[in-house]
Amino acid sequence: MSDSANFEKLHKGVKRWIWNQKWASLRDIQEEAIVPILNADSDVIISASTAAGKTEAAFLPACSKIVDQNPDGIGILYISPLKALINDQYRRLQGLCDILDISVTPWHGDVSRSLKLKQQRNPNGILLITPESLESLLLNQGSWTLKAFSNLCYIIIDEFHEFIGSERGCQLQSLMHRLEFLLQKTIPRIALSATLGDMEQVADYLRPNHKIPFKIIESTASHSDLKIQLRGYLSPHEQNEEVPSSFEKITNDLYSILRGKSHLVFANSRARTEDIAVTLSDLCEKSFVPNEFFPHHGSLSKEIRESLEARLQKESLPTTAVCTLTLELGIDIGKVTSIAQVTAPHSVASLRQRLGRSGRRGEPSILRLFIPEQEITKSSHLLDRLRVHTVQCIAMINLLLKKWYEPAPTNQYHLSTLVQQTLSLIGQYGGVHATQLWALLCESGPFSSIDQPLYVAFLRALGEKDLITQASDGQLILGAKGERLVGHYSFYTAFKTPEEYRLEYHGKILGSVPIDKPLVESQQIVFAGKRWEVKSIDHEGKLIILKKAKGGSPPTFSGDGLFVHDIVRQEMRRVYHNRSIPIYLDEEAKSIVYEGFEYYHALNLDDIQVFQSGKTVFIAPWLGDQITNTITILLKLNGLLASCFGGFIEITNSTTDEVHDVIRNIIESPKLTATEIANYIPDTILEKHDYFLPKAIRDIGYGARSFNIDGAYSCLNDIAK
Repeated sequence: MSDSANFEKLHKGVKRWIWNQKWASLRDIQEEAIVPILNADSDVIISASTAAGKTEAAFLPACSKIVDQNPDGIGILYISPLKALINDQYRRLQGLCDILDISVTPWHGDVSRSLKLKQQRNPNGILLITPESLESLLLNQGSWTLKAFSNLCYIIIDEFHEFIGSERGCQLQSLMHRLEFLLQKTIPRIALSATLGDMEQVADYLRPNHKIPFKIIESTASHSDLKIQLRGYLSPHEQNEEVPSSFEKITNDLYSILRGKSHLVFANSRARTEDIAVTLSDLCEKSFVPNEFFPHHGSLSKEIRESLEARLQKESLPTTAVCTLTLELGIDIGKVTSIAQVTAPHSVASLRQRLGRSGRRGEPSILRLFIPEQEITKSSHLLDRLRVHTVQCIAMINLLLKKWYEPAPTNQYHLSTLVQQTLSLIGQYGGVHATQLWALLCESGPFSSIDQPLYVAFLRALGEKDLITQASDGQLILGAKGERLVGHYSFYTAFKTPEEYRLEYHGKILGSVPIDKPLVESQQIVFAGKRWEVKSIDHEGKLIILKKAKGGSPPTFSGDGLFVHDIVRQEMRRVYHNRSIPIYLDEEAKSIVYEGFEYYHALNLDDIQVFQSGKTVFIAPWLGDQITNTITILLKLNGLLASCFGGFIEITNSTTDEVHDVIRNIIESPKLTATEIANYIPDTILEKHDYFLPKAIRDIGYGARSFNIDGAYSCLNDIAK
C-alpha cells in the first residue's frame, strides 16, 4: 500500500484484514473516505456504482475508530432498506469483525430472538437494522435504546438513494433526528449512494438542517468499457399463429443470446417477470436442457429469492435471474455477464444502477434493450407512429453516457408519515405537548414544510379520529384508536403494504399475491417461474393451495407508475430533431426509429406544439409527466376533454382554435395553486395514513407531490406566444 497516503491511519487489525484480501491498493473512494470518517466531525456521502467498494470505504475507517475508542455500547448503526442486504452485509463483515473482535448483529423480523436477546443483554459492536425495526426500538424500548446507543459513533445508511423522496426516506430522516434528540448529541452520518444528478441535494436530504459540515466523495475511477445494443420488435396488429408476437420474438432471442452464462433480465413489473421466466423455462424443457432461468421479485418467498441469490453467487452454473428492482440494489450476487432490459426503463438513474451489475473484474459492461413497438396501420395512434418507446430509450442512453441522472423528488409534505411519527413520538414518551411535537418534527426535523397553524389543524384532525387526546396537564396522549394502531406490528412501516394471500404447494410457501386482485378456484396462474392451478382457497387464513398445471398467466400485482423527468423528454425532442440513428440499434430498431423520425418531421413538431388530427387536438409539451399532468388538469378544469399519456396531451372533440382560447384564458386568469387544483381531485389518498386526514389537509400534500404549477404555466405561456 505504498501508494496510499492514509492506509497507515487505519487500525492495525483493519490493515491486517486488507492484507489478507490481497488487495494491491485501496480504491479511490476508500482512500479518500479514511480521514473524514476517522475525524468524525462531518457527515460523509460516498457515491459510486455497484461493486465499487462503498461498503469497505465506510466500514474500514469506522471500525478503526470504534476499536480504538472501544465505546461502551453499540458503536456503529447500519441502516439498510432490505433485510436481504442486511444478511448479505452480515456475511461480508464477519471476517473483518472477527479480526477486530467486534460483534455484528443483524436485527430485523427474520432474525432469531436468541440473537436479539444476546445484543439486548450486552449491547455492543455493529447493529444492522431496517428503518422499521429502528422505529420499533424507539417506540417500545426507549430506555434500552438510550443506553445501547449512548456512545454511538456513526450511522451508516446503505443504498441511500433508495430512500430519497419516499415515505420511508422521510421516516428515516425522522428516526435519525429522534435518535439524536434522545441521545442529546450529533452522530456523524455516512450515506452510501449510487450517483445521482445533484449530490448537494443528497447532502440536504441526509441532514436537512446541516448542523455539521458534509463531505461528498465520488468515485473518479474509470469504468469498464460499455457495450450497448438496442433490439427492436414489431407487434403484429392482429395476432395469429403464423406471425409470432413481439413477446415470442423477445423471449426466443433472450433464450438464444443468454443461455449458457449468467445474466440479469429486468422486466419492470412482477407480472412480466413471471411471464418471461416461465416462457424461458419452457424453452429449456423443450430443448431437453436444465433450466437456468428463474424469477426474482418481492412477492416471492424469502427462501426462493435466497436460493436464486446463492446460485448466482456460486458462479458454478449458468443462471439468469428475471427480476424487478429487487436485484437493482447492492445484494451480492457475484459476477453476471450482461444486463437485459425488456421494455423502456423507468429512469436513467435506474438504468445506471442496473448496468452497474455487469462489467466487473475488468470486463466490459454489456447492456441489451429489447423494445417492442406496435405495427403501424391506418388506425395507429400518434404515440405508436412516433415510436416513443424506442426514442425514449435512445434519449435515456444518451443521458446515461453524459452521466446525467434524475434528481430525487424532495418537495413533498409526507403528511401520512407525519401521522406515524407524531403517534410514535407520543407512544415513545407517553405524552408530549403539541409545541414539543412541532419543534422536534417540524421546526428542527424533516417536516419543515409544516408551519404551526397547519400542524395545529393536523393534530385536531387526529383528535377527531380518536388517534390522540389531551390529558389534564395539556400533554397529548394516544387515544383508544391510536393505541390500537400503534400496538399493531404494521404500524412500523411508513408505506402501504397490501393485504395478501400466501401461495402454498405441498406445505411450502412460494410467496404471496395482493388480496385486492383475488384468484378463484381452478384458475391457472404462473408464479415462481412455474405453472399452477388454484386447488383451494382458505379466505379466513388468507391461504391459496396450488397444484401443478400446464397453462396459466401471472396474477395481477399492485404497483405505482413512475414519473418521466423533463430532461428525458427534452432529450427525446433533440433525438427526433437530429434524426441521428445510433450505431447500437439492430436493423429492426433502425427501421422502427426511422419511421418515428419521419412522422415527427411530417407533423413539423420542431416548430409546433399544438396540432389537429381529425377531431382530436394534441399538445406536445416535451416536458416531464408532472408538468404534463398539471397542464392536463388545468385544461379539464376549463371544460376540455383532456388526457395524457407518454408525454403528450390528447384533447377530443375540439379544435386548435378552441384549445388556444382555453390556454389564453388559463394564463389570463388568477394563477391556481397546487392545493387549489388538488381540491378538484376526488380521491387524494395516496399514502398509508392519508385516510385519517380531512381532504383539505390531504390536498396540500397531494398538490405538492403531483403538480408543478410554475412549470405548467411557463409551458402554457410559451404555447400562447
